[in-house]
Amino acid sequence: MEITAFLDRKLARRFRTYDTDGDGFIEREDFTQAGERTTKAFGLAVDDPKAVRFHDMLIGLWEHLSSVADRDRDGRISVDEYKNAFANGLLETPESFDEGYVPFLDALMSIADEDDDGKLTLEEHVKWTGALLHLSERDARGIHDLLSDEDGLLSTEALLAAIREFYFSEDPAEAGNWLLGSLD
Repeated sequence: MEITAFLDRKLARRFRTYDTDGDGFIEREDFTQAGERTTKAFGLAVDDPKAVRFHDMLIGLWEHLSSVADRDRDGRISVDEYKNAFANGLLETPESFDEGYVPFLDALMSIADEDDDGKLTLEEHVKWTGALLHLSERDARGIHDLLSDEDGLLSTEALLAAIREFYFSEDPAEAGNWLLGSLD
């Protein structure tokens, strides 16, 4: 995969959402803390099956990411290692992306979609993006407005399409490219 200047900016932004403690590295603890924040934001007990599934998915994501990105095997991933993993084929195609990402999104939606209708309200979207990704309420509201339907709801399918755009689209006009807010 070619890392264009635009994709480089998007990957740098995504890296910052993973780096919970802001130390310039992604570590297993960043994923653990993100899971704890998210399940706590939705009032789930640690042993709730939804929380357990979500935590397991996050740790699986960490293990996969570290296996392909942590080149020096020091237990943490630098921004350069993260970007190099993409350049070396971490995400080959939108289809291979879906295979890995859809189960994670399902686990997230089982927590964030509190009424199980397959759609997120503005409040649900703001809550999960703030807890998991450290998105500001302003950025979360903006992307929700871009992606939601005429009823103000964001479907799982629309969210997946936006996430796919974030990683694969070079068109700055595509809403998914702003999924995490400003790229600066």
